Amino acid sequence: MSSASVVLSQQVTGDPNFYFREHLIALLIGVPVALFGYKLDYKYLRKAAPFLILASLILLALVFVPGIGMTHGGARRWLTWPITFAPTEIYKLSLVIYLAAWFEKRQGEVKSLMFSTVPFLIILGVTAGLIMLQPDTGTFVTVAGISAAMYVVAGAAISHIIGLGALGIAGFIFLLKTAPYRMQRFMIFMNPGSDAGGAGYQINQALLAIGTGGLFGLGFGHSRQKFNYLPEASTDSIFAIAAEELGFFLTAAIFLLYIFVAIQGYKVAQKAPDAFSRLVATGITSWIIIQALINIFAMMSLIPLTGVPLPFLSQGSTSTLVLMLASGILLNISKHTEGETRESRLRRRGDWWSYFTGSGRHQSPRTGK
Repeated sequence: MSSASVVLSQQVTGDPNFYFREHLIALLIGVPVALFGYKLDYKYLRKAAPFLILASLILLALVFVPGIGMTHGGARRWLTWPITFAPTEIYKLSLVIYLAAWFEKRQGEVKSLMFSTVPFLIILGVTAGLIMLQPDTGTFVTVAGISAAMYVVAGAAISHIIGLGALGIAGFIFLLKTAPYRMQRFMIFMNPGSDAGGAGYQINQALLAIGTGGLFGLGFGHSRQKFNYLPEASTDSIFAIAAEELGFFLTAAIFLLYIFVAIQGYKVAQKAPDAFSRLVATGITSWIIIQALINIFAMMSLIPLTGVPLPFLSQGSTSTLVLMLASGILLNISKHTEGETRESRLRRRGDWWSYFTGSGRHQSPRTGK
């Protein structure tokens, strides 16, 4: 951040370190925020779930109100009152908590088309409407991925999962057909060199940055692309700047750190003491890894270019603070994963599918339930 943001920070604020200090302050404030999530009894989140999702939906709708919502780069994704922040980041955490509580209540009906799958699609449809009106395709793909992961872990029927996959492909085609700029991005993805000075400018500059870095990089602070050649150098494109300055090996280490977080997070979900905490842990972990993969793969032209921040590294105080809170909640759940439970016995027998989906439940010798 300190290197990638220096040029833009100087141009916009007159201080080359302004954005870096802003990001550092967000991280420092994020420490007590994460501790709050760590100390709070996560079971209270179950009760607060309906209020959290309602409040975040209202915030998403407010971005379209003149004088409150802010437009940048042709998109309305920020609120400016009383401070500037991105409500979609708050919505991600609220949705994880709400879906966890919602699926927990429907454990016996999660395989039902009418009582589980259709209402789930309605929830996702409301999300799609508010986010795509901004428009913010990258955030919607992230949210859809989080929701799908939680749906699978909740115990969805395989036929419904396949159906949702087909619906997702149809939705992707629909999105391409209904917005020329999305189709243009897809065509650039298929042939990045077809319009290197126009629609393909950002991805070509990103690939140039990554290629220039080679194995060992140009050295910290020596990026050339950050001098207004690569758009969004400190936000969506920060991975490309890192690759240019640090090289393949250190950039690979960053990628492996996200994989490590994913493995540890899913282990917490695997050992969680109840359905609600298992689903919350799954949602938070999926959020971090899906968003990281979208950002990194887009910069490497492995998927069509779309704008999402790289978790914890990209500039953006709202994203950083909410991710710190989510991480605290994840650590909170990990405190309750010790002890001999039915889930741990299932794991020892290798019955992973029964553990994650909640199927094949046995009676407890203590309660008979």
